Order: sequence, then structure tokens, then C-alpha cells
Amino acid sequence: MKFDLLKKDPQSKARAGTVTTDHGVIETPIFMPVGTVGSVKGVHQRELKDDINPDIILGNTYHLYLRPQTEILEKAGGLHKFMNWDRNILTDSGGYQVYSLSANRKIKEEGVKFKSHIDGSYHFFTPENVMEIQRTIGADIIMAFDECTPYPCDYNYAKRSMKMTHRWLDRCINHLDTQPFKYGYEQTFFPIVQGSCYKDLRQQSAEYIANSNQQGNAIGGLSVGEPAEEMYAMTEVVCEILPEDKPRYLMGVGTPINILENIALGIDMFDCVMPTRNARNGMLFTANGTINIKNKKWEDDFSPIDEMGITYVDTEYTKAYLRHLFAANEYLGKQIATIHNLGFYMWLVREARKHILAGDFRPWKEMMVKNMNQRL
Repeated sequence: MKFDLLKKDPQSKARAGTVTTDHGVIETPIFMPVGTVGSVKGVHQRELKDDINPDIILGNTYHLYLRPQTEILEKAGGLHKFMNWDRNILTDSGGYQVYSLSANRKIKEEGVKFKSHIDGSYHFFTPENVMEIQRTIGADIIMAFDECTPYPCDYNYAKRSMKMTHRWLDRCINHLDTQPFKYGYEQTFFPIVQGSCYKDLRQQSAEYIANSNQQGNAIGGLSVGEPAEEMYAMTEVVCEILPEDKPRYLMGVGTPINILENIALGIDMFDCVMPTRNARNGMLFTANGTINIKNKKWEDDFSPIDEMGITYVDTEYTKAYLRHLFAANEYLGKQIATIHNLGFYMWLVREARKHILAGDFRPWKEMMVKNMNQRL
């Protein structure tokens, strides 16, 4: 992997760059649609490629390990071939899913024992076998196995957890150093900064992660219920320490406003289920604010879904028709809303990149945050 930093915004910490892997160029800042089980929910790969057009998507290690299982993915030649996707894929490590299964898992130094949400069977994740699972999935960027702490989190627990995440990181690196790549292309490894919302722990973790000298770095354990101001404060602390010449990935973030504010702090990569999950519940994101398409006010509104026309669905269908589909519980409504929201997120990060390159990102960001913070 190669990262080129092309331009820094003069009035913020925002950056524009490119990440180049064997599956192509990723222009940053970038949003990665979440394809949990080898599918971005409700979207065909053709629509994903032609209409939403991301440079990279995300797959989920925990879910893919359980179903279809790594044996099937290996027979297929990896996830790219299995799902017919020839662009970049990043896999998370499963740490967040293990965190969210708090009632069905046990964490110890060796790894994490957990119960499958599918059939109740027991499994064990270690730093080493999670690296093997991700190698077999075949993602271009693979993540360290970490523990994601909840919010709020006791200081001593957060500190113990962070130190264990660092020890697990060393085990991940040692394992990968002995293993060749699996499918004839390079896989790049990102460690993850933890430390909950404690400034001193975030600083310690960022220094440890920076000193591991990997090709990119991630920030985990945010967007788990803390106020946005705390997220921004922790991101700022970490970005001051993480090296400038490597991409920075903020995991699981967030709303369109969260994304712009974190770009301004120096983040390059994002992923979140919000555009797809909220779409399935009838919430549309636009440059002028959010729309709850289920509201009665849209019942006889025959204007396009979004006059900006970022994707074909925005002008092909009306608000009244989309509201009708939701009222009738038609699958098509969820699909239209999903394509719209993902298209908007991609437009937003690409527009941010244009303004960084033009040198006027900050005033544009402030205008956009104000506009998007409205309910239509």
C-alpha cells in the first residue's frame, strides 16, 4: 500500500490524499459503505459500482467467519471473487462485534470466547486466528484484534483493556510477519488506538500504535454512545500523535456532520452503518437536512426525492411515491432510500476533498454543518 498526502487545508487539519493498493486507488477523505456479510444491504454490486461508486467497502470478520465461513471463502478465492467486487475491501477485526455481544462472551488474555448469534455454538478468537481469518477473507486492509470498551467506562478498566489491546497488537504483528499473502496481492495491516474517553490513555495508545510503524492507523472505541464533543476531543488528541504520512481511519463514524467535523481534525477514512440502517427506517440525509419520509407531510409531495440528483433514484422517484412504498412496507422503498443515502455520503466526502484541494474547506464545512443540522 502507498499513501500520498496531496494537500492540507490552510484553516483546519483536513487533508486530501490517495491510498493505492493492488485493487486500485482510494481518494481520501473516503467513506466506506458497510458490506457486513459480503453484501451492502439492499444494493446490487452493479448499483454499488455504477451509481454509488465507492473506492472501497467494508466486510465484517465476525459475520463472514460464522457465515459463509472461511473455508467457503477460500474455495471461492477470497471475498472479492465470492461477491464479484474488483475494488478495495477492508475487514474489521471482529473486536466491535465481540464487544456488542457482552452477554455472550468472555475476554481473557489469550483471546475471546463467544457464542454465535446464529446457532449458539461457541468459538474462540485470538489475535493470531483473527489474522488468519482476515488473510483468508482476502481484504486489502486488515485490522488488528482489539477490545472495544463501552461508554461510559471505568478508568482502570479502560487502562487494562488498552494495555491488553497493545499486547494483542504485538501478537498480530508477530503472526503476520511469518505468513505470506494468500491470493497474490498485498494485504495491509492497521493497528487500532483505544483508551476510551481518557486523554492520557488515548495519548499513550496513539504513541504505542505510532511506534508499531505499520502502513496505516485506526482509531477505535469512539461512536459508542459518548457525546460528539468527546469524540472530537479524543480524535484531536490522537491525530496530533499519529504520523502525518500515513492514513488515519476513524472506525464506525458516523453522521454526515460527524464526518465533516472529523475530516477537519485530520481523519482520512470512515465507515458506518448509519446511511444504510437509517435508510431502511425511512430517514434520508440531504445537503439541506434530514427527511423522515414516513411523515404525512410527504404524502402528496410530487417533487423529486432530492433535486441535487446525486444518484439516479433521486430524480427518478418522488417523495410521495417513496413515502407510499414505506407505508405499504415494500422492499423497493428501502432499496431506493439506501441508494440515495449512500450516494449522498459518497458525494459529501468527495465534495469535502474538492474543497480541501481548492483551499476553502473550512467555510464550506461550516455552511454544510449548519444546513445539514435541520429536520425537513
